[in-house]
Amino acid sequence: MTEATTGTPIPRERLGKDGPLVGVQGFGCMGISEFYGETDEPAARETLETALGAGVTLFDTADMYGHGDNEEFLAPFVRAHRDEITLATKFAIVRKREHPTYRTISNDPAYIRQAVEASLRRLGTDVIDLYYMHRRDPAVPLSESVGAMAELVEQGKVRHLGLSEVTAAELREAHAVHPITAVQSEWSLFSRDVERSVVGAAADLGVAFVPYSPLGRGFLTGSFQDAVTELTPGDFRYSQPRYSGENARHNALLLDPVRKAAKAHDATLGQIALAWVQQRADVHGLPVVPIPGTRKSSRVLENTAATRITLDDLELEWLETIAAQVAGDRHTDMKNTSAGRE
Repeated sequence: MTEATTGTPIPRERLGKDGPLVGVQGFGCMGISEFYGETDEPAARETLETALGAGVTLFDTADMYGHGDNEEFLAPFVRAHRDEITLATKFAIVRKREHPTYRTISNDPAYIRQAVEASLRRLGTDVIDLYYMHRRDPAVPLSESVGAMAELVEQGKVRHLGLSEVTAAELREAHAVHPITAVQSEWSLFSRDVERSVVGAAADLGVAFVPYSPLGRGFLTGSFQDAVTELTPGDFRYSQPRYSGENARHNALLLDPVRKAAKAHDATLGQIALAWVQQRADVHGLPVVPIPGTRKSSRVLENTAATRITLDDLELEWLETIAAQVAGDRHTDMKNTSAGRE
């Protein structure tokens, strides 16, 4: 493991031109409530405290995680540390607890007003620091949905606005309605489609980028090699094309240069993957704050230690061609992602 995993808190970075100052690595809360197997709740609560102690201040959730259970789980942590953290949540993906496979997208202004009230109630707070549109519904004009989000800022219910999985054109259109503080999408050694256009647009507009799944949902850490044979059927990764079967066998071989870089830094594979994402800030000229998720305190310390790794030009060259060789899409249906609409 690289250097010390405790001690000095991680550096801070401002989200966008006028956004909050946050730790350069955030925390993705999704896996605490579902998607990746059973959770030990006391251990997960300890993990949140460990993250804050390490300098992580951006905590990211969504109303659809666990059908709202994730927001409720966070509420005691939010109450205890409200002035220390930047709280981000999202709306737009609509699920029904009684119908597990049901999922649709809503960007209607009336739904947005309803969704924010529900999130505020579950989180036990009177304001959300960063409110994202989780997915885009092209049937609803952006001027209407972002206009409704802007009203929430005026009302003091939301401080800053964000978008998730949008194209460059959508980001520019939304930003013209109301300043966008952050855009969120998958960005990792395995997923670099955002670099084609939306990253450049964000840099031009002074918008921060918040990469989710910077560890390739754990695959980049080497923790599993085939979701179907190693994980439970209820695990979200079980149905993702690139993590099972022939695709997984092919993609596992792509980790060799990650291992080579890890050996050079006496680091883990995950730390190299995170260090690579963090250094995209210098490459593209914008704030980059990845949000890896975990339910273990030890992993938080490992992840935050990656902020102290700097990959040299040769090591970056080793890693450069990985994404172009990845087999399989990120999801079975890409239509609700930026890559599916560009």
